[in-house]
Amino acid sequence: MKFMIIVKADKNSEAGVMPDTKLLAAMTKYNEELVKAGVMLSGDGLHPSSKGVRIRFSGNQRTVIDGPFAETKELIAGFWMFNVKSKQEAIDWVKRCPNPMLGDSEIEIRQVFEIEEFGDAATPEIRAAERRMTAEIEAQKKK
Repeated sequence: MKFMIIVKADKNSEAGVMPDTKLLAAMTKYNEELVKAGVMLSGDGLHPSSKGVRIRFSGNQRTVIDGPFAETKELIAGFWMFNVKSKQEAIDWVKRCPNPMLGDSEIEIRQVFEIEEFGDAATPEIRAAERRMTAEIEAQKKK
């Protein structure tokens, strides 16, 4: 099962405050544990929303909206992708995480859809395309 682990932004991360050496070292140790356990597929911190954009879709219209974005509690400061056997295992790993922020913080865990969960909408052609794309992504990682 794949899960996206979402580190919620706070006023400091949105202001561009960088973690200190102590937090970076703790996160590095945690990430090394995740990698050694075969749990971590990827993970990164994100620049503040002031450096980001959103694309709003309305029919055929596309509108680019420059950051920063207002609701800090709804913004993301970073993420991991985990591959684990259950949601409980993801929870257990996240509970071991060092606090990623200077003050109180929140991490959200969301399961990633597998192609099988789309039922009949995922035709044999769509499933074959998914397999091809996955193989191509894996090949690109090796370059």
